[in-house]
Amino acid sequence: MEKEMKNCQNCKKDFTIEPEDFLFYEKIKVPPPTFCPECRTIRRMTWRNERSLFKRNCDYSVESIITMFHPEVNVKVYDRDIWWTDKWDPTEYGVDYDFTKPFFEQYKDLLSKVPLLNLGNNLCVNSLYGNHNADCKNCYLVYASFLTEDTSYAQGAVSIKNCMDIYSLQKSENCYGSLLCDTLYNTHFSYNTDECINSYFLKNCVNCQDCIGCINLRNRKYCIWNVQYTKENYLIEKDKFNFGSYSFLLDFKEKYKDFVLKYPHKYANIIKSIDSIGDNITNSKNVKYSFDVYDSMEDSKYVIHGITAKDSYDMYGFGGGASLMYEGVDSGLKGSSILFGVLTHSCLNTHYTYMCFNSKNLFGCIGIRKGEYCILNKKYTKEEYEILIPKIIKHMSDMPYIDFKGRIYKYGEFFPSELSPFAYNETIAQEYFPKNFKDIIDSGNLYRRSLDRNYKITISSDKLQDDIKNVDEKIMNDIISCPNKGSELTQCTEAYKITKEEFDFLKRHNIALPRYCPNCRHYERLSKRNPMKLWHRSCMKEGCTNTFETSYSPDRPEIVYCEKCYQNEVY
Repeated sequence: MEKEMKNCQNCKKDFTIEPEDFLFYEKIKVPPPTFCPECRTIRRMTWRNERSLFKRNCDYSVESIITMFHPEVNVKVYDRDIWWTDKWDPTEYGVDYDFTKPFFEQYKDLLSKVPLLNLGNNLCVNSLYGNHNADCKNCYLVYASFLTEDTSYAQGAVSIKNCMDIYSLQKSENCYGSLLCDTLYNTHFSYNTDECINSYFLKNCVNCQDCIGCINLRNRKYCIWNVQYTKENYLIEKDKFNFGSYSFLLDFKEKYKDFVLKYPHKYANIIKSIDSIGDNITNSKNVKYSFDVYDSMEDSKYVIHGITAKDSYDMYGFGGGASLMYEGVDSGLKGSSILFGVLTHSCLNTHYTYMCFNSKNLFGCIGIRKGEYCILNKKYTKEEYEILIPKIIKHMSDMPYIDFKGRIYKYGEFFPSELSPFAYNETIAQEYFPKNFKDIIDSGNLYRRSLDRNYKITISSDKLQDDIKNVDEKIMNDIISCPNKGSELTQCTEAYKITKEEFDFLKRHNIALPRYCPNCRHYERLSKRNPMKLWHRSCMKEGCTNTFETSYSPDRPEIVYCEKCYQNEVY
């Protein structure tokens, strides 16, 4: 079988389907895709709202609840304490399959009727303001996190305690402003750094202690700007760094930004992995064109934010002992053959499902729990189900859904973005592939303006005390304006407050008060990570002829080395 070049029906650019891709599609019995990998990624992301929270009434109890569904969206929403009970039955909303209408039209109608879970949280305590979390305790504005305690303003936190303003951080404690790191303690403003203690502003460092403003260090102590000090001299120099002063912090950030450009950067952060291409890949094998995947990921392609899975393509936020998954979001947990699923876990042999759990043999279902042999939420016998499914698959190809932009959706395509209950700018698509209002509308997606907040701002952020030492508890009573003034590109909330937990943390660690709202701070952290794209480049070490796929675009200022040349340069 040879590779095949196709033209994306969305962006109109050519993309390649490799022989191994065809083998995977044959294994799960789906046709090859008609969207290119990036367009498929964006389409999936439009079905994942992590950070946009709203208040609306529960459609069962009529009480006000926190939810990821905007009050104007035409869906039913139940509070989780009701949704997970037997007070309602999702099969009561089941309907016969209509062969006179495209499948996705029927699915859209069902989506407006079956009650949806208000938030994607599980086993969380005192963590109401967050989404897509599991086993979290005492968390505030934390998203897509697991086993996290006493933490605020975080996304992608795993096994975290007492941290603030972090992104994709694992097994760490008492950290602030760090991202894409693992096993840190009392380490702040660091990037792609592991197993470090009592440090500030580290990049690409491993097993370091008491270091400030360093890059590419291994197993070092008492370094500042990559210069080695004695312990005594380090402590003397450290006293000159007052990160509790906002003006000092800003000045240091600019100096550090210039400093790291003098040193080489490894083409990709791929650790203990074999035959893998992408970025931020750990303990994996044969994982291609993928990002942020960890621990026993095997034989997968075009996947993002995954852990412990194999034989899967085109997934976001997935894993947990799962296999044979395709075109899905937030799915897995010991599931298998989950095709085109959103928030679908511990399931087997499912197609086009939304919020389904512990079920098997489903097609076009919503909210099914511990069910089997259901189509559009209607229960069938095993024999009836197996006769009907091939007919529906054929019907989806004979009578495809055609969206607003004329894109054709036969069996094998993920849900159209225009069916999503979320606007583009409410989802993670806006985070990783940001667009302004015009571009969102032109791409055929929905844009939704934020609700009026009517904050009574009491102080402008530029009027805050420069040094945290001079700030008293009265600041917790203030409503502070954000300089981005409601910017669409950062989902700016226009104003923010300092919580007691935040105040105590900043005081304890001598870190300056933030001058931007939590959303703008999140986007500032996102801007530091490399994009989820790859470019073919050559090693920049003089004399080296190695080439690689890297998330550093050719117009970036960093010096980019291949693995071998980089290892020769680290300290």
